[in-house]
Amino acid sequence: MAQQTTSKPQSTPIKETDIILRTTGLTKHFGKLEAVKNLNLELHRGEVFGFLGPNGAGKSTTVGMILGLIAPTAGKIEVFGLELSKHRWQILRRVGAIIEEPAFYPYLSGWDNLEALARALGGITRTKITEVLERVNLLDRAQDRYDHYSMGMKQRLGIASTLLRDPELIILDEPTSGLDPAGTKEVRDLIPQLAHESRAVFLCSHLLHEVELVCDRVAIIKQGVMIANAPVQELLTQGQLIQIKVDDAVQASAILKNLPWIKSVKAENGYLIIDAPPNSASQVNKALAEHNIFVSELTSRNASLESVFLQLTGGDSGG
Repeated sequence: MAQQTTSKPQSTPIKETDIILRTTGLTKHFGKLEAVKNLNLELHRGEVFGFLGPNGAGKSTTVGMILGLIAPTAGKIEVFGLELSKHRWQILRRVGAIIEEPAFYPYLSGWDNLEALARALGGITRTKITEVLERVNLLDRAQDRYDHYSMGMKQRLGIASTLLRDPELIILDEPTSGLDPAGTKEVRDLIPQLAHESRAVFLCSHLLHEVELVCDRVAIIKQGVMIANAPVQELLTQGQLIQIKVDDAVQASAILKNLPWIKSVKAENGYLIIDAPPNSASQVNKALAEHNIFVSELTSRNASLESVFLQLTGGDSGG
């Protein structure tokens, strides 16, 4: 199993009041199946936190426990400094969540759908409805029927519905799934803005490129166990690659692939991308020079979150 990656100590200590969500020893059994094992998470105000894992890793079970839909077998969940098991309704009034596709009346307009929800929740003004529609850039389409909305608009209306009570914690499960590139960008641009308004966003997604773009920190779980928990940039740096340009890329690739300390070599846009131990660039150069192959360019570059994810999970796909 991959070694757990932990965050570096932060230069500015996190205040207790800025810890939106904390799980301690969170565990869930379904019969003999241990779906989540001793999970310790911390989500801070103002950040987008990505929660990743292969299919069946325990992500949905964890989200269900955080929302009070599934009772933990062991461990504790604290939200806003309150224990979920003792203050469930007090906490959930301050949480907004979209799990799977948002559900609205197809024959009502976007405005009327939000107004119906506002009446059910109580205490929400028309001004607030206008505010959240403007926040997700749907005010000019507010009177259009929901079934005439694009997928991106439907997802943004779903996010608007979570904002009616001005939540401090927003949980989004696959918010860009099924969207076209334009809709994906609309939602992707909105997510960090929401977090930076003194909220926290807990994001589950299998689209690792999107996670890399919007998240401040990520946790990765596999078979219910957390195997990484770190700032995105720290994970990418740990997965640093070597990029070289040579005249004979085919021969260079064959030489490097025979070296036991090199994990992989692939050709990309005229370069060879080498996954090798940190600080091994000089050894790569030397190995090629010994075969009269000389490097014209040599630089380091960060790996993608996808490659780091696949390395940590042993090649399991996200989901």
